[in-house]
Amino acid sequence: MTLIKSISGIRGTIGGQVGENLTPIDAVKFASAYGVWLKQQRQKDQYKVVVGRDARISGKMIQNLVMNTLIGLGIDVIDVGLSTTPTVEVAVPMERADGGIILTASHNPKQWNALKLLNAQGEFLDAVEGGKILDIAEGDTMNFADVDSLGKITKNKAYIDLHIIEVLDLDVVTVKAIEEERFKVVVDGVNSTGGIAIPLLLERLGVDVVKIHCEPNGHFPHNPEPLKEHLTDLSDAVKKHNADFGIVVDPDVDRLAFMDENGDMFGEEYTLVACADYVLSKTPGNTVSNMSSTRALRDVTEKHGGMYEASAVGEVNVVKLMKKNKVVIGGEGNGGIIYPEAHYGRDALVGVALFLSLLADKKMKVSELRKTYPSYYMGKKKIELTPDLDVDAILKGIEARYQNEELTTIDGVKIDFSDSWVHLRKSNTEPIIRIYTEARSQDEADALGNRFIKELEALAEA
Repeated sequence: MTLIKSISGIRGTIGGQVGENLTPIDAVKFASAYGVWLKQQRQKDQYKVVVGRDARISGKMIQNLVMNTLIGLGIDVIDVGLSTTPTVEVAVPMERADGGIILTASHNPKQWNALKLLNAQGEFLDAVEGGKILDIAEGDTMNFADVDSLGKITKNKAYIDLHIIEVLDLDVVTVKAIEEERFKVVVDGVNSTGGIAIPLLLERLGVDVVKIHCEPNGHFPHNPEPLKEHLTDLSDAVKKHNADFGIVVDPDVDRLAFMDENGDMFGEEYTLVACADYVLSKTPGNTVSNMSSTRALRDVTEKHGGMYEASAVGEVNVVKLMKKNKVVIGGEGNGGIIYPEAHYGRDALVGVALFLSLLADKKMKVSELRKTYPSYYMGKKKIELTPDLDVDAILKGIEARYQNEELTTIDGVKIDFSDSWVHLRKSNTEPIIRIYTEARSQDEADALGNRFIKELEALAEA
């Protein structure tokens, strides 16, 4: 059990010791630090924060602690209740709020929860802002409001509907064309808020929806990370119902993966590739993804006459480079679509609407669509960290060993070979080293990952 404090938020397992897990005291401590930081930054008379959560079992408890901490600081709270990460991101500017907090641990199992922190634009905090909040949390400078200055909580459960309206109003989303195709789609909502939002969106697009695991009770029916090995129920349902394709999201609905009509994975990495292909065909321009994402996005971007660039891993890093390069679409290879015309955040609802628009435009089956893209295969492995392991020294050893190859070191170590690559980095959210590989076949990608596991282990033992 652990508590991880980073710019990605405050993430930990529920229960256990204060300071070592995400206990009620830790939730209050970091919500207080965020509120103090917000007041220091905004310097105004009244403050407002949007708070929402996924359907985790611990969500209601953590949300109540966070909201009451904020009103104790004199900050008003808009409680959007069960929601999605992109919905809260959309709600912050709609409410003209000063910030937002989402209670979710994304793809982590049910014992985890987290505070994801947003600025006034509804975007994740950068490293400097996150560092200031961590400093405040460890200090003793937090002053709370007196009884006449307490904030208030206002409930607003309309924001999923408002978010859907925003998606349907996007110029590139062809609502009538989608309706005419009369798609049939199976949705796996992993018993979280995707089971609310995605079917509502699909129904508004005239799609015949088959729902599995869409009861938002927080009891995840399988590992909530949307990977092939966790999705046998979805595969079976797609084939049983003769559906056009399947959709799965993670618990907070910022990651999106598709399954074709045969019950086979479209490929989580290819969610962004397909959506970018569609957007670039309508509005040519440049793209960005992170260093651990497939080369196929670069290929598709260049096909449409644009330029591709990779950022360090982390949504805030992707967004920063997207703004700098004025890209038309970007995101992360884990199924995270960031479409600036909507907002600067990973959004599965936007991704679903873009994918349906692409299918309506191409008029081909999902399996046929997949064959139109370059074939790369990715391996994702990890090594658990131990307290005595000097990870930085190990990565320096890898860097020295491969100094004659094409290296990128802005985020761990990435080695680009002629027909494959490997990226080694410390996770921001879990105590592990992630090992990403990509090659022209799955066997080659897996073999490359296994090779580097052995090399890392050898360096650790040296």
